Amino acid sequence: MKNVFILSLFVLLFMSCGETDKKTYAMVETDLGNMKIELYNSTPGHRDNFVKLAKEGFYDGLLFHRVIKGFMAQGGDPQSKDAAPEARLGSGGPGYTIPAEIGSPHFKGTIAAARTGGPSNPEKKSSGSQFYLVQGNKVTAQQLDSFGKQKGINYSEAQREKYLELGGTPMLDMDYTVFGEVVEGLDVIDKICDVQTAPGDRPLEDIKMKVRIL
Repeated sequence: MKNVFILSLFVLLFMSCGETDKKTYAMVETDLGNMKIELYNSTPGHRDNFVKLAKEGFYDGLLFHRVIKGFMAQGGDPQSKDAAPEARLGSGGPGYTIPAEIGSPHFKGTIAAARTGGPSNPEKKSSGSQFYLVQGNKVTAQQLDSFGKQKGINYSEAQREKYLELGGTPMLDMDYTVFGEVVEGLDVIDKICDVQTAPGDRPLEDIKMKVRIL
């Protein structure tokens, strides 16, 4: 009986580890190319919500409605689908927010949840659907030291090396939830961020997306 119990416990532990290690990938298809994104297991609330919306077809046909070169490309507003050129976008969502899961840095190629700022959102809850892809700029060691001191962040050597290699937007660290990263198609972010935009940062030519879970 004791051996059976030990074997059962081992199987349960093995299955648990397997579920923890399993990776979830999404493909974001755009007019300028496709990006394969790994969704972090360290942010399960955001991961599962993104998967749910993608499987429902929520993102299909939506726009990257806010693009700032050297910073990021934002999308996920349901009001952007078939939106008129003069439409003001950026306030739409699925009708709920997601509790913050803040921790991962904003390296180039990461995907993070947009949110409302200011005193109305002290818990830094995320938008239920809007996200942004980080382009950012090159980062120096001195800049990392400065941001780390300001925000009380002790970057690991691996994180420092990645920031110095890829760049990103460390000024956003610990304020927004990063829940994944581009593992294929990183150049597509540059293509999106390089387009011409109108006042308000909306691309002059619509950039539509389609998201599917792999």
